[in-house]
Amino acid sequence: MLSRIFSVIAIIFVMVFEGCSRDFSPVATGRVRPLTPLEKKLVRSSNDFGFNLFKDVAREDSSKNVFISPLSVSMALGMALNGANGETERAMKSTLGFGDTDLQSVDASYKSLIALLLQADPKVIFELANSIWYRNTFQFESSFFDVTRKYFGAEVKGLNFNDPASVNIINQWVDQNTRGKIKKILDYISPQDVMFLINAIYFKGTWTYQFKKEATQDDDFYLPDGSKITVKMMNQSGTYDYFETDQFQAIDLPYGDGAYSMTIFLPKPNFSLDSLIAELTPQTWAAWMGQFEKKKGAILLPKFTLKYKIRLNKALETLGMGIAFDPQRADFTRLSKKGQLYISYVKHKTFVKVDEEGTEAAAVTVVGFRVTSVGPSEEFVMIVNRPFLCVIREHTSNALIFMGKITHPVWEE
Repeated sequence: MLSRIFSVIAIIFVMVFEGCSRDFSPVATGRVRPLTPLEKKLVRSSNDFGFNLFKDVAREDSSKNVFISPLSVSMALGMALNGANGETERAMKSTLGFGDTDLQSVDASYKSLIALLLQADPKVIFELANSIWYRNTFQFESSFFDVTRKYFGAEVKGLNFNDPASVNIINQWVDQNTRGKIKKILDYISPQDVMFLINAIYFKGTWTYQFKKEATQDDDFYLPDGSKITVKMMNQSGTYDYFETDQFQAIDLPYGDGAYSMTIFLPKPNFSLDSLIAELTPQTWAAWMGQFEKKKGAILLPKFTLKYKIRLNKALETLGMGIAFDPQRADFTRLSKKGQLYISYVKHKTFVKVDEEGTEAAAVTVVGFRVTSVGPSEEFVMIVNRPFLCVIREHTSNALIFMGKITHPVWEE
């Protein structure tokens, strides 16, 4: 309680002696060209997908921190979409929000959007990279590689997936393209794995108006269960782009020249965060964004750093692309006609750090493809994923020492 009193006193002091004349609302730069109609459609589709994905992930991890990059997930799946066919393609398009838009238009929009984002604000570091890593003994359609190179700028490399060094090579690419914020995305490569599509994003934005370090102090932060912890609370006052309803307060904090910003929504005490997230739709978001106005006030924001990871299979299946994960039904014949390919997993990792200077964030999404069956080859795949027989024998005497019928493997120390 005492810390809260000190916080209020500090804010009043800043507002009185520094004044509220400082305008902390975003700065219009005029550097970013207007979006084409096709790009606008892509952004709407990507945002729609992002809201749906975030809501589903937030429900899945209801009591945990959640931090995802909808753009990263959309980009990785956008590359994968170019290998899909038939019902699988239609399901993925629907999930990603593209409807019946032709694939070439979708790809072209991704390409131009990437170019736009990379040059949106010279004072903000925004980096995006795509890569494709494939088993060099497996045959893929060259047209798939051509498309992903052309529209997504993807780096394409074949590796010997049987060599343990391949995991390190891929993880080094992830480390490098997130500036060390995400060290790895793969733990191992299964004999079934034939391809990994990876998107990496790195963002570093300095607040247009930085918080003063000397104004940061310890304060209480209340957890969902009612308990509280002590945090480092930053504070400043001025004129902001602000919006308030009877359910929440919202503020927009710009980075650099204002092309990027962090929009913060704070539910009122009688309104839960889960309820707020449930209301997220493209329509409500557009309505909210249209109601921000310049207003004098103060913001207290905790410093924080977090790392987040999630396997997105369940969420994406819920959103309608379950067929892509089905080994028997998935159709990725535009990716390869050798064997039955399916998406084995979509992994997502993020990092974010918010302090007085600004925000640093990174994201990596990997779409892993596996094969269920292959034609004649020098290599084989044996997957012991059903009841099996095992025998322990001595070769000189041919004595059978042990035999076992294993229907339910268990492990005990």
